[in-house]
Amino acid sequence: MASKRGALIVLEGVDRAGKTTQCKKLVQALQQVGRPAEMMRFPDRTTTIGQLISAYLEKKSDLEDHTVHLLFSANRWELVPSMKKKLEQGITLVVDRYAFSGAAFTSAKPGFCIDWCKKPDVGLPKPDLVMFLQLSPVEATLRGQFGNERYETSDFQKSVQQKFEQLMKDPSVNWKVIDASQSIEDVHDNIRTHTLNTINTAENTPLGELWKSE
Repeated sequence: MASKRGALIVLEGVDRAGKTTQCKKLVQALQQVGRPAEMMRFPDRTTTIGQLISAYLEKKSDLEDHTVHLLFSANRWELVPSMKKKLEQGITLVVDRYAFSGAAFTSAKPGFCIDWCKKPDVGLPKPDLVMFLQLSPVEATLRGQFGNERYETSDFQKSVQQKFEQLMKDPSVNWKVIDASQSIEDVHDNIRTHTLNTINTAENTPLGELWKSE
């Protein structure tokens, strides 16, 4: 018997926008109302590829920029079979960062265009909803632990924000912008409302493919 599929929900934003906190709260809230839900985060640092990325982000190793971008993409692809299986079982996946971060962060570096950055991720499972936690890079720098990892500089985060704004102009992706400067509870309420509406729609529609032209 075919069961209704779970929804693929992604939270994006600049560093320190509160994505991880909100992902955890959302999964808890869904479980409390009887919706099967699990959290995933990218990069997944537990895999072999993820460990290479982790060392790079923590400034313990250096890698060429094209190589890093392709490793991030490979890290997403290696988890696709598991993601599809869970979605088919009716589990909603709440994902902390996805291909949009990959495109925004790499294209913020000199010499990269967004189109090239998107190509390795064409055909990934397409999110039913992408919520962008909007926080000014100035506010982000005031939050705890900012600066610990490679990309956490104010100027770079400003460039990343601009690239996200470009990506959000794509009408093929269901984007919602959330004001992340609100209280944690207010942000959560917004996210939960959008998610519950999306889950009801996703149950009866097939999973799409990201950035795949019709």
